[in-house]
Amino acid sequence: MLVTDGGTSTPVLLIRHLCIAQQPARDTGTKIMFLKSLSRQRRSDRFSQHPYNNNQTPRTSVSAPDTTQHFGQTQTAILSALDILKRPYRPTPWLFNAHAQLIFLGLQKQRGTMRYDHTEQLRTSDGGTVGLFWMGYQQPATTPTIVVLHTITGTPQSMHGLIADLQQQTGWRVVLCLRRGHADLALTAPTINLLGSTADLQQQLDVIQQRFPDSALYAVGSSAGSGLLVRYLGEAAEHSTFTAAFAYCPGYNTDEAFGRSHPFYSRLMAKKLVQKFITRHVAQLSQLSTLTALQNSKDLAEFQANSYELAGYSSYAAYSAASNPMHVFERIQTPLMVLNAEDDPICHIDNRRPYLKLMQQMPNVSLVTTARGSHCAHYEGWRATSWATRLMAEYFLAVHRDLITA
Repeated sequence: MLVTDGGTSTPVLLIRHLCIAQQPARDTGTKIMFLKSLSRQRRSDRFSQHPYNNNQTPRTSVSAPDTTQHFGQTQTAILSALDILKRPYRPTPWLFNAHAQLIFLGLQKQRGTMRYDHTEQLRTSDGGTVGLFWMGYQQPATTPTIVVLHTITGTPQSMHGLIADLQQQTGWRVVLCLRRGHADLALTAPTINLLGSTADLQQQLDVIQQRFPDSALYAVGSSAGSGLLVRYLGEAAEHSTFTAAFAYCPGYNTDEAFGRSHPFYSRLMAKKLVQKFITRHVAQLSQLSTLTALQNSKDLAEFQANSYELAGYSSYAAYSAASNPMHVFERIQTPLMVLNAEDDPICHIDNRRPYLKLMQQMPNVSLVTTARGSHCAHYEGWRATSWATRLMAEYFLAVHRDLITA
């Protein structure tokens, strides 16, 4: 439930670190040979020493990666008919490894102009400020709505590509729930929960339902947003407002997941968290006894360990009890699809191991795992389009068709 958001400096640093060649090959055949050669060379660099490249996780070739599935009993009939799951996911050939996919993801998040057609800021019960960013706001009142919960430092700009893809592929209304302290929202109450607040989310959902009471709600949680989504689904149990949900590249147990992130990305993201949440709002956070520790955090695990007071809790134990999604996972009643990649350097696939048997026993939970795909990337084809958003769209459309015909 962590993420690299592709900030301005991230792709440049990664490109320099990986020493990616900047001159294109002269022809397609030469280019393919060049990429294969470079991919083999990169296996020996220091990135390859991360646990996701060792014998714990099987590696497959770029040309024929595995896609494994487990369908919950209540979803088998719907999901077995999905065309996208009848064929394996095949990554973009020129994005030859997890790091290349992440670089491209970061660059994509900086491209294009946002096309939100309605935005609003909401004041929470404790005086905080959150936002709603809509695409397809003028759709008919009965059109389904997809609620998107963003990444750890997500913004309307960084999430725009995923939201635009979902809107285009479903024809539905899509709304981004922006958390407090993110993007250009003023910090009007001195708390920021790195993992998201279900109380804030509930107030956002209340407004969404007030705007469109006849619209069925679906949800996508991306990286850290998947943690907030799962926490909400578990707390709400049978009272969830969502018809179905999709957790994309979750990290599972937030007490442990941050410590398993690749060291390079962990350091990079810790620096980004300090800049975006601590340095920017330092005047409002000056009363925190953990302020200096947060400012000096060297990696994600260190920042997470010291963020309990920032989130409004007196101890880490209280923070974990109120925020860790796996504490309430078993209570989820909403149909849920979970997508992970085995080569994810941010949310390591080992995070899932303690919960795999539990999830396979839950009739409403379905798992899709790809050997490649990196973290919240899953680009496919030579044009590098998102396979993951296609899966999200097909899943929701299938569930909705079943709902209508039931």
